[in-house]
Amino acid sequence: MDSKNVVKILLKDLSEPALMGIIENFVLREGTEYGARDHDLTSKCEQVREQLAADLAEIWFDPANQTIDIRVKV
Repeated sequence: MDSKNVVKILLKDLSEPALMGIIENFVLREGTEYGARDHDLTSKCEQVREQLAADLAEIWFDPANQTIDIRVKV
């Protein structure tokens, strides 16, 4: 993602189905790491949702590439 053109997406601007679709897409990406033990899709999605709700992570959209990413807030 080109950081100068990305747009932050606020949770309040997403419908529940859209938010869940973004989270599931993110969780299903190869290489997403959740620690030493295995977690099912539901628990992984809950973890990401909790991080978003706690303002520890953010959703970003890159209009040039039409991609969405969830990033840990720094």
